[in-house]
Amino acid sequence: MKHFLSIADLTPSEVQGLLDLAVRLKQEWKAGGNPPLLKGKVLGMIFQKPSLRTRVSFDMAMLHLGGHALYLSPNEIQLGKRESVADVARVISRYVHVVMARVFAHADIVELAKWSSVPVINGLSDYSHPCQGLADFLTMLEYKGDLRGRKLVYVGDGNNVATSLLFGAAKLGMDFAIATPAGYELRPDVWALGQQFAAESGSRLLATHDPVEAVTGADVIYTDVWTSMGQEEEAAKRKQVFPPYQVNAQLFSHAQPDAIAMHCLPAHRGEEITDEICDDPRRSALWDQAENRMHAQKAIIVWALDAL
Repeated sequence: MKHFLSIADLTPSEVQGLLDLAVRLKQEWKAGGNPPLLKGKVLGMIFQKPSLRTRVSFDMAMLHLGGHALYLSPNEIQLGKRESVADVARVISRYVHVVMARVFAHADIVELAKWSSVPVINGLSDYSHPCQGLADFLTMLEYKGDLRGRKLVYVGDGNNVATSLLFGAAKLGMDFAIATPAGYELRPDVWALGQQFAAESGSRLLATHDPVEAVTGADVIYTDVWTSMGQEEEAAKRKQVFPPYQVNAQLFSHAQPDAIAMHCLPAHRGEEITDEICDDPRRSALWDQAENRMHAQKAIIVWALDAL
């Protein structure tokens, strides 16, 4: 059973293989269309959190590959409330060929995978966002070529997106730096795991509270919202803490001249990132990054179902 729960679970060769497959599937699509590798297959999509990119990209990924996607809204399942996660997994895996779930608690994804008889894909949890991460590395590959030795910098909250970027960079031999305010660092267990992967690949890691130190020499500067879904009660406090971590032209001046900006979206323009960066055609990779969710997820589904 091939579940896709965290990039940490994959070997470096599996991560690279998924990227190679995503490149191939995107090239086929651009050349006129993908072969119907998933004809007759159904993806069940469980949403506790709404999302533009996750829903549309998975829906279109299945359509392009000849399959179908079934959307299940938060009210239809009420995962873990109306019915136990284990029972939901047992039932839905009798109906569909693969399950994607976008949840609050990572424990729910783990529980779904434990009891499911079909592959489970983590569409987002509070621990990691591996689908976003794979799309991000696909985008970096397109802009920068060979990723080994390139410097990826994350500026902002040490959240689930930052976790997946750390794991992916360390698996692929990229250098990774993260700048967060004090108290908003990556979890110690996440950082320790990243250090383990980096020791194996030769990646260099840096965790700092100084965004200028982090972005110096960066090839990629990445940020995310200061307040994620489910943290709304912290929004006022975070708006006081995070302004020095805004990605703007001044911060970019410390990076490589051809550095690119990335953001998983939605962006709160004027907070974590400025319009000047978002809309700069020389710097912004945001829209290619958003499109690549669809192509990366094609690769994940094909890989999980052994559909080649």
